[in-house]
Amino acid sequence: MDAFGVYVHVPFCESRCGYCDFNTYTPSEVETSHATYLDALERELELAAAQVQRSADTVFIGGGTPSVLGADGLGRILNAVRNTFGISEGAEITTESNPESTNPQYFEGLLGHGFTRVSLGMQSASTPVLKVLDRRHTPGRAVAAAKEAHNAGFQHINLDMIYGTPTETDDDVRATLDAILETPVDHVSAYSLIVEDGTAMHRKVRRGELPEPQEDVYARRYEMIAGTLEAQGFDWYEVSNWAKPGGQCRHNLLYWRGGAWWGAGPGAHSTIYPRRFYNVKRPERYADILAAGQLPIAEEEQLTEEIRRFEAVMLGLRLKEGIDAGLVDVGVDKHEKLGLLTVGERIAVTDKGRLLVDGIVTDLLAHE
Repeated sequence: MDAFGVYVHVPFCESRCGYCDFNTYTPSEVETSHATYLDALERELELAAAQVQRSADTVFIGGGTPSVLGADGLGRILNAVRNTFGISEGAEITTESNPESTNPQYFEGLLGHGFTRVSLGMQSASTPVLKVLDRRHTPGRAVAAAKEAHNAGFQHINLDMIYGTPTETDDDVRATLDAILETPVDHVSAYSLIVEDGTAMHRKVRRGELPEPQEDVYARRYEMIAGTLEAQGFDWYEVSNWAKPGGQCRHNLLYWRGGAWWGAGPGAHSTIYPRRFYNVKRPERYADILAAGQLPIAEEEQLTEEIRRFEAVMLGLRLKEGIDAGLVDVGVDKHEKLGLLTVGERIAVTDKGRLLVDGIVTDLLAHE
């Protein structure tokens, strides 16, 4: 049987980053307390486990800022998953954490509760870039947090970076990479900045206060990141993710390989084939529905075989392992001749193709 995952969304943040469009709420934006949220979450997990009746091979707590709950709050969530779904032996158990809300005791507490992996939001080692992103931590805090997690006993640590921020320079990216390579992390995620509609950053770009991101800059920065990490023993396994041997994130691989998961918490999405559904977004409404003994599902859709094949191509081509050759028929030869794809029993992007994967996917699916 394929792996099954449980995702838990923590919707709280101390402040809002200017580029963020996630379902998160600062203290002034929400009335639901952490305790009310945790009570409701436990009820959702009970109702969900009764429907699915599968143990979790991966658990991932994301947000928002999960670390605002502290190690004991996150331990309570993990215990709720353990007592409802159950957790498989050898499961990967991850939580995201913001560097500014962590300390050595926090990481020791996580490890004691059974977490096996921690993902830290670094974004940049440049003070000006962090300011543009409205991040609150200082450049050195993420590096210190990664070292604290390692000293506590974590073997699997991820640092997230963002590139392509308006005003960012090549030197800023180099400084971030140098800082990452000072740490004992075994996984790095690097995402190009997307200026989402409705965010504070989008409004600044629209008003001309910040320059528009440039595609050629994204490409140059990506090549710099990939070249640096791969020269230091990190292998790419997904277009935006690199790991040392054994460091791949199994929970995210579950998404990219089309696996099944239950997403708990306000706004969380679930895929339990042949259904996909997502929860109501507001924490207050979420808690009220669960207090009434119902699952807080806002909307759902049926996943047809055509939708599943479409998503298998769209997500699978982002992986180094690629996709089964039987998933696409037309347009492959053209991209192979251009040096963008390798073709055999599986179809995968080349190093050159990594930069153009979204366009390749669009072209291949347009021929179907």
